[in-house]
Amino acid sequence: MPLLRTVGATSCLLCCIVNSRRRDDPDGAGHGRQGKHGTQRWRPWAEPAPGLRKNLGSSPSIRSDSPGIELAKLLLSERQNHLFDHWSDPGVDDGRKISFFDQVTRLNGSYPGGLVAYIRNARKLLADSKAGRNPFDGFTPSVPSGEILTFGDDNFVNFEEVGVKEVRNAAFVLVAGGLGERLGYRGIKLSLPSETTTGTCFLQHYIEYILALQDASCSLVQGQDQTRIPLVIMTSDDTHESTMQLLKLNSYFGMESTQVKLLKQEKVACLKDNDARLALDPVDSYKIQTKPHGHGDVHALLYSSGLLNVWHDAGLKWVLFFQDTNGLLFKLYERVPCQLSRCSRKAKEAIGGITKLTHTDGRAMVINVEYNQLDPLLRASGYVDGDANCETGFSPFPGNINQLILELDSYRQELTKTHGAIAEFVNPKYKDSTKTSFKSSTRLECMMQDYPKTLPPSAIVGFTVLDSWIAYAPVKNNPEDAAKVPKGNPYHSATSGEMAIYRANSLILRKAGVQVADPVVDSFNGQEVEVWPRIAWRAKWAPTFSDVRRKVGGRCSISQKSTLVINGRNVYLEDLALEGSLLVNAVDQAEVRVGALFGTEAGPWKRVDYRDDSMPEELRIRGFKIERLEQEEANFTEPGKFSLNS
Repeated sequence: MPLLRTVGATSCLLCCIVNSRRRDDPDGAGHGRQGKHGTQRWRPWAEPAPGLRKNLGSSPSIRSDSPGIELAKLLLSERQNHLFDHWSDPGVDDGRKISFFDQVTRLNGSYPGGLVAYIRNARKLLADSKAGRNPFDGFTPSVPSGEILTFGDDNFVNFEEVGVKEVRNAAFVLVAGGLGERLGYRGIKLSLPSETTTGTCFLQHYIEYILALQDASCSLVQGQDQTRIPLVIMTSDDTHESTMQLLKLNSYFGMESTQVKLLKQEKVACLKDNDARLALDPVDSYKIQTKPHGHGDVHALLYSSGLLNVWHDAGLKWVLFFQDTNGLLFKLYERVPCQLSRCSRKAKEAIGGITKLTHTDGRAMVINVEYNQLDPLLRASGYVDGDANCETGFSPFPGNINQLILELDSYRQELTKTHGAIAEFVNPKYKDSTKTSFKSSTRLECMMQDYPKTLPPSAIVGFTVLDSWIAYAPVKNNPEDAAKVPKGNPYHSATSGEMAIYRANSLILRKAGVQVADPVVDSFNGQEVEVWPRIAWRAKWAPTFSDVRRKVGGRCSISQKSTLVINGRNVYLEDLALEGSLLVNAVDQAEVRVGALFGTEAGPWKRVDYRDDSMPEELRIRGFKIERLEQEEANFTEPGKFSLNS
């Protein structure tokens, strides 16, 4: 009986404690008790994390009335108590503890659905990865049908005319969150020269092209049209300040500052294991390790920024997305809600392939399938040779160049439902075949071009295929990696990217009737490339092929060793015979007709070793520099009509 009385007394005491807590501590913080660190509160939800529990109430970020309390509950509810295992006693590292919750607040606010959604999505994707589940299970791939354009023919010119008319109703979105470290370049990729003949950086090239299209489009409208095409640049912590500095130092390359808007993406939390436990930073145990989430974040940023509504109210119709280092960026419009611009693609080339996927339940979609998934998917579906070139010399599955054109109304309505969330994937590097632990932390990723995956089966998704020589020459591989690319496949390096610009410009002039000499083959940084005449022009000279044809006349010819640079809106080539180097600069009000023979010696290519630290990085990653011996430079700084002859 005494034992029963003791149990009964204890039960009554517990009831009193619970009732007292309910009366005096309605937020569940618990009744105060004195300890060596002062008054501490007993919170049952904090029991799994002793390091956190002993700090409750001692820091402004984790007092009962602070947002930190709810964030702490959120983390523990998702089994993240390990984040607090190392926390020191109250009064030690309090500033770092406050910074921890500041970071958690940012991570929670920047992801659609918050950290709970991120962690739960990660658990599902990690479980699928461990189990080896096929994301395309139930789908059968087939070659999609789209619009195939041949550069320079009547159909191409018609599309081009439609594009010029519509571009004044468009907004441009550039995703540029990455540094050039993969290239061997420590600056932001937008500051990298697209070619070294003029030194025009990628951002300048893009902005000048948009401005040239803006002028061309507005000139077709009756009256004084003052349309200013908006440009959004998605940046990251790594690129934001440098991008803003590049714009300001160059007066936005001719754009009005109000036309340009920078949206900075946040990184996402890293994952340390299959249970999606968040990883701590290796050098700061009060900080969660983070990595980029991918350029798919651009959709969520556009939604949260409110810009889609602003553009809608301004009467815009289209949103065009593009990436940061494609010197052959081409802009084409077709009247469908979702338009994907694509290029011809070599089999197994390291770019995704556009594929039609049909499910056993009848669903079908046209999407990008990454190159490392396409070949096994095709083999598993009865394509004996997998991703193989057909009789054209290219894969029947066209290449994804990450250029999307979306109808604004449809896009805005879709993002109202999804808030810009894009289908994610995870790519953990496992230590062994058991797949129970990682070599290093991983994270969820998403890609801009996966937007069509969010669309209903009834959505119209079209695509246009262009020859790769006019559409795609990205700069993304360093010299060592580029030299390992299988022979016949594009290098996607700074070397091949610059040579592709000269090739494209030479072939465009050929299409317009100019006799351009054939290239020679040479090797730089272990990459065998075609060397064409160094031909470059500013966008305002000829933003479209129709402009090129209009400004070229007579019998023009350019030798293989020549250099031609045109920097003027109203420069006309008439019977030009160029065997050397010529640079023409002219103000917009100057009409210049260039003809006769020019023969100043063009500078040779000088090889540069990518390991030579004495050379600038932008030259080392190319493997060459241009020696400038003699150069005929003609400058026309006053309005009027002029002729330029030797």
